[in-house]
Amino acid sequence: MLEKKMVRIGGGSAYWGDSVTGPIQLVERGEIKYLMLEYLAELTMSILVNARKKDPELGYATDFIVAAMRRTLKDVVTKGIRVITNAGGVNPQACARALTALADELGVSVKIAVVEGDDVGPKLESLRASGVREMFSGQEFPANVASASAYLGAFPIARALDEGAQIVITGRGVDSALALGPLIHEFGWRDTDYDLLAAGSLAGHLLECSTQITGGLHTDWRNVPDWAGIGYPIAECEPDGSFVLTKTPESGGLVNRLTVGEQLIYELHDPGNYALPDVMCDFTGVTLTEVGAHRVLVKGAVGKPPTRTLKVSATYADGWRCTAQRTVVGFEAVAKAERLAEEAIRRCETLNARDGLGPFTEVCAEVLGSEKSSFGSSAAGGNSREVVLRLSVKHPNRAALRTFATEFPSFGTAGPPGFTGSGGGRASPQPVLRLFSFLLDKSELIPTVTLPDGRRIEVPFKLHEASSGSTSINADWKPDSTPLQSLDGSVKLRDLAVGRSGDKGDTSNVVLVARDPQQLALLWSKVTPEWVRSHLGHLVKGSIERYALPGPGGMNLVLREALGGGGMASLRNDPLGKTLAHILLEAKLD
Repeated sequence: MLEKKMVRIGGGSAYWGDSVTGPIQLVERGEIKYLMLEYLAELTMSILVNARKKDPELGYATDFIVAAMRRTLKDVVTKGIRVITNAGGVNPQACARALTALADELGVSVKIAVVEGDDVGPKLESLRASGVREMFSGQEFPANVASASAYLGAFPIARALDEGAQIVITGRGVDSALALGPLIHEFGWRDTDYDLLAAGSLAGHLLECSTQITGGLHTDWRNVPDWAGIGYPIAECEPDGSFVLTKTPESGGLVNRLTVGEQLIYELHDPGNYALPDVMCDFTGVTLTEVGAHRVLVKGAVGKPPTRTLKVSATYADGWRCTAQRTVVGFEAVAKAERLAEEAIRRCETLNARDGLGPFTEVCAEVLGSEKSSFGSSAAGGNSREVVLRLSVKHPNRAALRTFATEFPSFGTAGPPGFTGSGGGRASPQPVLRLFSFLLDKSELIPTVTLPDGRRIEVPFKLHEASSGSTSINADWKPDSTPLQSLDGSVKLRDLAVGRSGDKGDTSNVVLVARDPQQLALLWSKVTPEWVRSHLGHLVKGSIERYALPGPGGMNLVLREALGGGGMASLRNDPLGKTLAHILLEAKLD
């Protein structure tokens, strides 16, 4: 029996629109066996649905074909690299046809497999009739659903690789499956090897945001060299589930315990019960050990049986929004911008009333440069002499927003002095798309794989005894040690921790990783939900939960109703919560 060897997987894309540098760099000098390319976000699916409506041969992430594969496919074939991607979006077969056409143009032969089965569209009416509700808010099933896709797992990808596919194109699935699938194929992991499945999922979770683990968005950004030439991540995976995270040789960026720790906790909810289609993961005891320059050993993930349900993300139309912005310069710039917002809204609503239209359903006025929209009462930019007024409105009728778009520029002559800068020309109304997430029993969907030879096979979910979801590490965690360090009132949170934040719908999570793991107890004693609300209460309307990760020395703060609706529904300048961690990091600890 041949000994199973270490497998190198490269993460070359984090979203549709990421740099083509990743796949080029990893294919040319990464010495990888697998290249995973992640393109999808929740609301990207709606954009792809609209593209498919206009052209039945669209609906996939076109960058995969015209940018990544056009530049690398010849080398991919020559070097025997296998590519796993969710670029298929809502039309993976069309993506496969486009790739086949490109291969013919380039004179290469490649075996392509397609994974489908995530589309829940045909079931929408029956789901609505059955009373399905949103999994977080309890909202009733909406009308006008634009897209609905379930998150599939890794075993269909593994089966495609077993059958000889060199490139596997999927629709919607969990991002981590793009790495877990190859590991199941390489190491023969079974569907009951829960600890191994959790470890492989962790590798995928860390790789899927590409350079966010190699120094991108890192708190200590001054320590990160060469953003332009930043290295893309590589996981060196062993059969026992452990892996070393590193980056492409001779590249910029940084890989250390803190860069990995920030990404490990990023966009998790309860890290002791991270639910994926193939396994329930517990990452609370994961250890991060620096074993060389830009090399971090990751181990300690624990797995439990998965639930019997899949998460489905649907998007639906909910009216219209419009955003305009202008620069205001000179003395009392903040006060001038604030008055300008009030007067502009009053004029527009007066005109809309004449046309039989009601007031705006939501208004968001942010004076960027005053710090008020981010830091609230602790803002320090009240005397700024150069600010940008960003004024956003919502209304169910598009006509009301046309009034706003045409009237706001008129204050260039009727408004304050120092009012300038077009912000890109006249604003235009855009549809509001909201996220609606719910659970669907696994028996309702059967993933399918179209193999390179044209055969179509089913890879149904194995229905395990469902996990209870219990864990010993949760919001009631008590540290073993008593905080010994006293603070003199001048210590900021960033002196003790690094941080990162992100979004899941209208929920944001803020990651904190102690610079010294021994200081986690101190952080836990100071960074309470009450303390967090004192600094972010002007943004967070729902509950604040926290979870400890003693292994990597970190904690996760889950902030509900924190993003003004999130995604394309939010009127805020930061609809994805990317700034929340850095608002907290600036706060002083008592």
